[in-house]
Amino acid sequence: MRYSGPTQRGFVCSRGPKLDSGVKSEEFAVKLRNIIAAAFVMLGLTVAVGAQFRSGLGNVEGDVLNSQGKPVADASVTIQTSDGLHPHATHTNANGHFVFTRYDAGQYDLRGYFKGSFTEWSKHQVIRPNKTTTITLHLPPDSSETVVVPTK
Repeated sequence: MRYSGPTQRGFVCSRGPKLDSGVKSEEFAVKLRNIIAAAFVMLGLTVAVGAQFRSGLGNVEGDVLNSQGKPVADASVTIQTSDGLHPHATHTNANGHFVFTRYDAGQYDLRGYFKGSFTEWSKHQVIRPNKTTTITLHLPPDSSETVVVPTK
């Protein structure tokens, strides 16, 4: 097939039908270039998201702190997948530090507990292959205040 060049109404090839898109060749080239650029952007995003959750094992470690910012020894820490499955637990050491090792890459939720108080859920923490994710869990202030109600 040999290209014969643009005509007033489209492109003409030595074999095959005359192409008539109703669009000038410059406009067509710009639109085609934009479509190709958008395709490359989408491909790049797909690769980036896929790399974030590629298979492999990673770790999570961190600290549980009280409301004054001091480490809490022997606090319970629970980890589970962000869809609520596969819960596991550990305890903090004397320095308030905990470690979960060799977890599949993905998103996880963590929560601490000590003497009747829970931390907020630390949601959607990402574990990446061959990496360690570090988080800090904060316990709320003690609610052991005494309220005196005067009687008449």
